[in-house]
Amino acid sequence: MAKELVHQSVFENLKKVDEKGNEYWTARELARALDYTDYRNFKAVVEKAKEACQNSGHVTSDHIVEFNDMIEVGKSAKRQVDNMRLSRYACYLIVQNADPSKEVVAIGQTYFAVQTRIQEISKMEAYTRLASENEKRLFLRSEMKKHNLQLAIAAKDAGVIEPVDYAIFQNHGYMGLYGGLDAKAIHKRKKLKKSQNILDHMGSTELAANLFRATQTEEKLRREEIRGKEKANKAHYEVGKKVRKTIEELGGTMPEKLPVEENIKRIEQKKQKKLGNINN
Repeated sequence: MAKELVHQSVFENLKKVDEKGNEYWTARELARALDYTDYRNFKAVVEKAKEACQNSGHVTSDHIVEFNDMIEVGKSAKRQVDNMRLSRYACYLIVQNADPSKEVVAIGQTYFAVQTRIQEISKMEAYTRLASENEKRLFLRSEMKKHNLQLAIAAKDAGVIEPVDYAIFQNHGYMGLYGGLDAKAIHKRKKLKKSQNILDHMGSTELAANLFRATQTEEKLRREEIRGKEKANKAHYEVGKKVRKTIEELGGTMPEKLPVEENIKRIEQKKQKKLGNINN
């Protein structure tokens, strides 16, 4: 774990901030951090990232900007080379397309995936305006429903067809995130009834962890074109385990130890009743 933290601090130390407060990384420094000795090979990875960026509906030039840079080639000599300015999202796409056999690439994937998701959530106008824990729970629970649907579609494309197979698939994600506990064990640990939905009794912190698990698994299934139930289950478990490891590294509370919250359906009912009284 100490080795991973050192690598993650390297990625953080490479971050630069411009005069407007925008953070960015440079391609040549990132290439070296990811153990690419030949910059031409790294540029091929960037091209894949550009394609992924475009396919995801983003404007590539907002995230990857080419510029000329000067590097030292001797004690007093410099020469001009091409370089690129990369946003955090661009770095995320690059490490997702980099050589997976490199240990540092796997660490970079976790670092940029977590940080990108945190940044996305923090920048959601609808989320930043929320003041109370209940409002955050309602927002994240809604996001969870949306992304669970997208995850189900991605899992079906991977070969997880029958309801019983999807339940097994979901359990693998839970086991990765909850230290080996499946849905039944989580119910028992949190003293929930069989009829109670785990997600409806999670606080915002636990919901955010599960939302990250779901979104990253969906992306992994599609990006790597995973096929077969066993491979899909393994992918879901691995993502859940990575999210758990990140929580541990950040000093957070493990999800199975987080408290059970009031049924979110009751909170929704209270909110609707309050809105009804305001409108009357």
